[in-house]
Amino acid sequence: MARICELTGIGPLSGNNVSHANNKTKRKFLPNLQKKRIWDATTGTWITVKATARALRTVDKIGIRAMLKKA
Repeated sequence: MARICELTGIGPLSGNNVSHANNKTKRKFLPNLQKKRIWDATTGTWITVKATARALRTVDKIGIRAMLKKA
């Protein structure tokens, strides 16, 4: 199961943990993925998506149809 947002395509990023002594070790920044059922009023069905919290806020603002068209 990939850690990728189905609406925006955002995936994990890599970076460094930096200690007080400035030692660097590799780490991953994982996206805030949520599994959510969204009602599509045009088709009258539920759509289950695995999306980031940011994408879900955008869906609330512009709607699922516009978000899917954008993706």
